[in-house]
Amino acid sequence: GALDDLSSRVARLLVEEEGLLPGNRVLLRGANGAMQFAAWLGILKAGGVVVATIPMLRAGEIATILDAAQVSHAIVDERVRSDFDEARGKSDALRSALFHEGDTGGDLAARLERVAPGFEPVDTGRDDPGLIAFTSGTTGKPKGCVHYHRDILASADTFSRHILAPEPGARWACTAPLAFTFGLGMQFVFPLRSGGTAVVPAKPGPEGLLDAIERERVNLCATAPTAYRGMLAIIEGRDVSSLTTCVSAGEHLPEATWRDWKARTGLSIIDGIGATEMFHIFISASGEDIRPGATGKPVPGYRACVFDEQGAPVERGTGRLAVKGPTGCRYLADPRQAHYVQHGWNITGDVYRIDGDGYFHYLARADDMIISSGYNIAAPEVESALYGHSAVQECAVVGLPCAERGQKVKAFVVLETGFEGSCELIEDLQEHVRQAIAPYKYPRDIEFVEALPKTATGKLQRFALKS
Repeated sequence: GALDDLSSRVARLLVEEEGLLPGNRVLLRGANGAMQFAAWLGILKAGGVVVATIPMLRAGEIATILDAAQVSHAIVDERVRSDFDEARGKSDALRSALFHEGDTGGDLAARLERVAPGFEPVDTGRDDPGLIAFTSGTTGKPKGCVHYHRDILASADTFSRHILAPEPGARWACTAPLAFTFGLGMQFVFPLRSGGTAVVPAKPGPEGLLDAIERERVNLCATAPTAYRGMLAIIEGRDVSSLTTCVSAGEHLPEATWRDWKARTGLSIIDGIGATEMFHIFISASGEDIRPGATGKPVPGYRACVFDEQGAPVERGTGRLAVKGPTGCRYLADPRQAHYVQHGWNITGDVYRIDGDGYFHYLARADDMIISSGYNIAAPEVESALYGHSAVQECAVVGLPCAERGQKVKAFVVLETGFEGSCELIEDLQEHVRQAIAPYKYPRDIEFVEALPKTATGKLQRFALKS
């Protein structure tokens, strides 16, 4: 009721005092929290289109989004205002901006107290745009993905309903912001749709998530594979007994991480592949249907296959992943639309293998497949092998030009505490990979680094390692 009241006041303020018209795009910039959630709902009630941004984006990136989405209004947290102020001067479309200080005050909070309660939501249609979500830029320039009002509910009534099967009253916590559609679902839409509670971690990262789980007795936890590895390093002595469901997405979940988490907590991580273009997860598995190392099967409501080398859809074998269902890709004025949607199928850019039982196994991003001496080598497979070594905290594998082999496999490795990079460790890691997978796949070069390049949502940027 309180959220309904606050979001209605936001809608009334936008329409009656800020001149918002149905279809206007509204930038939403800030950390997850009650005001952010109310603003998101208020924009939809007012007939606006939400354009959420990750707090870590800088002025140039924000300006690109303001221009691409033709944003007319903005609701911004004072704590991340400086980059917005720098960017707004470059936008001709932006007409007004409202500012708040987290959940506790600021100009927006003061104005909302003076706004009359109640608001009759604008009569939007199921196929009217509800949000424009920008991709995280793992392969370069981000793309705006338009999602309709019905897409928001579709994700809750497919993946959440059938795979997670949440109980009313469950407590949900996620590290991803609302601008990341994985976070929008797991931290906000799914709890609301199922009668649950959204628990917002007070600080970012694995430690903040663990704190929230322990303090607030969280039942459903959602984060990226790297965060699960981060929590494993500090989980000793922490009470996570309230957890019933753990979800991983954003990047491939290494089997070693799945098994380590299972051994420490007794819980099987639900893996899943989704895409900003598709709004949320469309292939997954839970409970007894989970097979470690496999992503799973199509979520009820979706169909999936792979396109073979001739460009024909097949239900077994290896090829480019294709999916169709209640959600789909609609790029905002972007010529890449024609490459993503082909013959009614959404081509995600991932290479998958479908086994005889219909399970989908992730191999690599299509542009991350390494061809060395005529062999196809999937970078994530080499990474999974490296993760089985006790010295490896994080790693990334890429293919680099090689006069002898065409491409050579190179690994960038972040070491666990207590290990130091050396020629001996490089040889040990190489031998470890040769023992784990086919010897020709081992990394010819290994470089030890302090950190890996990632997007603001924590996704690995392999292209940055190839430059």
